[in-house]
Amino acid sequence: MMPRDNMTSLVQKIGRQALVTFRNPSLVGDKAFLDNQGKLQTLMTEIRAADLKIAPRKVDCASTPLPHNPPVTYMHICETDQFSMGVFLLKSGASIPLHDHPGMYGMLKVMYGKVRITCFDRLDKSTNVASDTQFKPPLLPFQRDALRMSILRSVGEFTEESGPCILTPDRDNLHQIDAVDGPTAFLDILAPPYDPNDGRDCHYYKVLESDSEDKKAEAQGQKEVWLMEVPQPSDFWCGGEPYPGPEVNI
Repeated sequence: MMPRDNMTSLVQKIGRQALVTFRNPSLVGDKAFLDNQGKLQTLMTEIRAADLKIAPRKVDCASTPLPHNPPVTYMHICETDQFSMGVFLLKSGASIPLHDHPGMYGMLKVMYGKVRITCFDRLDKSTNVASDTQFKPPLLPFQRDALRMSILRSVGEFTEESGPCILTPDRDNLHQIDAVDGPTAFLDILAPPYDPNDGRDCHYYKVLESDSEDKKAEAQGQKEVWLMEVPQPSDFWCGGEPYPGPEVNI
């Protein structure tokens, strides 16, 4: 008799594996967690848009987007206390601005199109800004106190043929996602989910240009940059739309 699990949808298997991977926060980082994370990564590598019954979208016909049309939409698949899973769909030329995931793990897999992901790591060292450091454009005194020193970790492009992009609480935790050469969509898992009441709110940042550069860090392939927290950009908002794929029961 064929095992029942062989008849389960791939996205259902991903949901179950995500629950196994992230259900015990005290084990995060140990061998069992890394083994389960590897299994989740393997499943995410296999999934395609057709598994979610999502058809690749064409470039928008309208030459100018309407004000009420969001540049990004989200299809909710499932959410537990341990993780959330859904699909982000970006229109041609759209971006999800630079933002963070406080204390969270994430896994992102492109379903169609191409995305450019720019990742930063926040540094632990003091973020005091030297008084003679000048920024372009100049900052007000109170703004200098809100700066965070970070490292530009990587800039990469991902398609449906690429493996998942992974973030952890300490590595690649801040990122910006840009649609490249047309519309795109990606399956997204976050663990645990955003929860402002539990210290996991989403913060947005702006990269600042300064007249001081760490040549030694750049020579080692690590470009240090100053980030300033900003309100959610006015040209970015996320709408919702129905998820057409297989139901996920956790």
